[in-house]
Amino acid sequence: MLPNHDPPESGGAEPDEVHYAPDLDEAERNEVERRMPPRVAVLHEAVGSVGEEELKRTPSALMWSGLAAGLSMGFSMVASGALQAYLPERPFAHLVAALGYSTGFVIVIMARQQLFTENTLTVVLPLVASPSWAKLRLMLRLWAIVFASNVVGVALFALAVAKLPLFAPPLDQAITALGTTLMSYPVPQMFVKAVAGGWIIATMVWLMPAAESARPWIIVGLTWLIAAAGLVHVIGSAGEVFYLAWVGRLPWVAVFWHYLGPVLGGNIVGGTLIFTLMSHAQVRSDTQHRP
Repeated sequence: MLPNHDPPESGGAEPDEVHYAPDLDEAERNEVERRMPPRVAVLHEAVGSVGEEELKRTPSALMWSGLAAGLSMGFSMVASGALQAYLPERPFAHLVAALGYSTGFVIVIMARQQLFTENTLTVVLPLVASPSWAKLRLMLRLWAIVFASNVVGVALFALAVAKLPLFAPPLDQAITALGTTLMSYPVPQMFVKAVAGGWIIATMVWLMPAAESARPWIIVGLTWLIAAAGLVHVIGSAGEVFYLAWVGRLPWVAVFWHYLGPVLGGNIVGGTLIFTLMSHAQVRSDTQHRP
């Protein structure tokens, strides 16, 4: 006779629930719950809650926080340039120098400053979860203020590096080389690289609620990947471009049409139209199919 597989009485375990170690006591089962990764819906809610909070901030608070973030991102340029200038020439030197790119991101994110491409995920989730014209206006207001203040901040930082006797010539030459390499990409390639860069930043923001004490490692690992793979981020990669313009090696029109425009568009496509909408669709599908 086949064993009885009737579902348990109401109040018992779910029919498809499997206990791989049935001898665990209640404290051990609580420990299992604690060690399990959060559901996608939990991450969605956590990131969306951050976005709701950011949408409520005043324009002046967004501006000052965005300006601070732009200034902080200048340290990515300095750290990358310093590593490139003083590392010995080895086949793997580029991979080590790429670690400098993470410096500004660590400062900005751990200090809770406003960085534009983070907002391609956080403030979009509340809008797609509950669309309204009011939320759309708040999102566009935040995007405009944060992006403009980020650009002003990183441009001022690059101006100081270009005009003040802050660093030795090898570091200035390394920053020039970084900017020249970046601006050698044609506009279509710049756009595609920015799509991938925006996707990586959105992935980083998505992982933050689950990372806990590992947050700095997530920031360093994913932003290092942007630099190591030659991808671009509209603010993180802007310092070298502004530096070239301030020292007269790049026309200002190229800063806007060759760099800021394509990279801004690519970051929005990668962070919002691809990652954010797919993540939201995943959560909706998961929620609708749950009993």
